Amino acid sequence: MCLIYGVQVKIALEAIKGIKPLTQIAQEYEVHPNVIGQWKKIVQENIRILFTDKRTKEARDKDDLIDQLYRTVGQRDIELAWLKKKLHLES
Repeated sequence: MCLIYGVQVKIALEAIKGIKPLTQIAQEYEVHPNVIGQWKKIVQENIRILFTDKRTKEARDKDDLIDQLYRTVGQRDIELAWLKKKLHLES
């Protein structure tokens, strides 16, 4: 029986809840209990990925780039001021 991905997740979550035995869930959805056990295991192993905050790494990378750009601009301002000072002294 070919199931849609959402139905597989629904079955796995039902198995994780443990309200019904795997055999009963298997009969309801016409799926072998071993397959439900595999889906349950997959969901339990990968559940952490759902709650990983990917924005923190992206925000950190963005903040690092901004800091680097500010340092570069600051360095250029210092070099420009030094050059202006040197040109006025030699003129």
